Formats: sequence, C-alpha cells, structure tokens
Amino acid sequence: MSQSNIITGQYVHIAQTPVSIGARMLAYIIDIAILGFYLLGMSILIDLLNVQVGEAGYFFGLFLPVFFYSFLMEVLNNGQSLGKMVMKIKVVKKDGSTPTLGDYFMRWLLQIIDVGFTIAPISILVTKDKQRIGDLAAGTMVIQLHNYRKLQVSLDEFSYLERNYTPVYKQAEDLTLNQIDVIQRTLNSDYTEERSYRIEKLSIKVHQALNIPYDNTAHEKFLYTIIRDYQHFSLEVI
Repeated sequence: MSQSNIITGQYVHIAQTPVSIGARMLAYIIDIAILGFYLLGMSILIDLLNVQVGEAGYFFGLFLPVFFYSFLMEVLNNGQSLGKMVMKIKVVKKDGSTPTLGDYFMRWLLQIIDVGFTIAPISILVTKDKQRIGDLAAGTMVIQLHNYRKLQVSLDEFSYLERNYTPVYKQAEDLTLNQIDVIQRTLNSDYTEERSYRIEKLSIKVHQALNIPYDNTAHEKFLYTIIRDYQHFSLEVI
C-alpha cells in the first residue's frame, strides 16, 4: 500500500497511508445505515407521539440533518463521520494538515457528482492517493489513523548540524520550503557540466533574491550553506 511521506516547513515528518476503496465503501455503507435508522426512528417517534410536524417539520427535522450529515460531521468531528470513526479513517489535507471549512464544503458539494454519477470508485482506483473528485478539488485525502505518524524531527537527524551550529546567512530564514526543495534537487542532480551551470545560475539567483553580497564562496558550497542555515532556523521552532 502506498504511503505519503511529507516534511513540513517546520521539519515535522508526516507519514500517512491512503485508505483502500473497500474501507471507504464500508464507512459509507455504515453512514447510510445510520441515516436510515435515524429516519426510521424519527418517523416512528413522530407517529408514537402523534405530533403534527407538517412539511416544515419534516424538512428541518429529517431532510436537512440527512442532507448535511457528512459535511457537518467532518467539520465538527475532525474529519470523521460516524462511519469513518468505526473504520478508523479520517479526512486530512495532502500535506497532513487539517482541512479548512471550505475544503470540507468542497468535498461535500462534489459528493453529489461522485456518488450520483458513480465516479468515486473509478477516481479512487486510478489516483495515486485514492482520491475521489471531491478530494482532488479540495486537496484532501482519506487516511488510515493507525498508519498516521506525525514526528518532530530532532537535530540528531541532521548529522552535519551541531547543536551549537551558527548560521552564516540570516537571510536563509526567509526562504520557502519549495525554494529549498529546488536548491536541494539541484545539488542532488548528477555530476555533469550542465549541473555546474545550473548550480552557478541558481547561486547567483539566490544571492540576488536574498540580497546577499557575493563573497567569493564557491557556488555549490554557498547553496549547501544556505540549506543548513534554513534547516537551523526551521529546527529552532521544535
């Protein structure tokens, strides 16, 4: 089973496994069964009490709770409907963070298309992170809780960073994780003349972007130093 491994901007390591289509379908069936029991129970209760609720009463007491069930449950219950709780699965963002209200709403809104046109099973089967259309639009995925790990990365995991490490370039703190990723991938590329050229161009660009005066430091050494400085500042928050 595939697993997503993420390092956040604060160097928190997140490992999460997408849920299989079988587990998602079981959770959905459980939710449908719960809603069915709710409707049956409420109808019996209304008949027993001989309450004249009228169309408005049925609308607000029966229809609306069922219609908004999945949206409200995920918003109020940290990404879990009752079915998801039973199956020990939950909705998260692909980067491991908690979805926003808008994300949950997008998932719920597109559920009508996913379920109504039976697109969800196909989408879950063909996408890497087993996402239905609503997940793709909201940037979310459904994960297994027992395989979810969120671990703070300690300085010990960076052998080249000592606890008394003194950063060289304070400006490295202003870089984004995406920018650091570009630098890291450039440095990890195969040793060719093109690599040397890319490193030089990237070094010049980083100097300019961070307003760092050129001090005759070799371009490759400069970029490695920038990465170490960035990691130092990121790890300070742990």
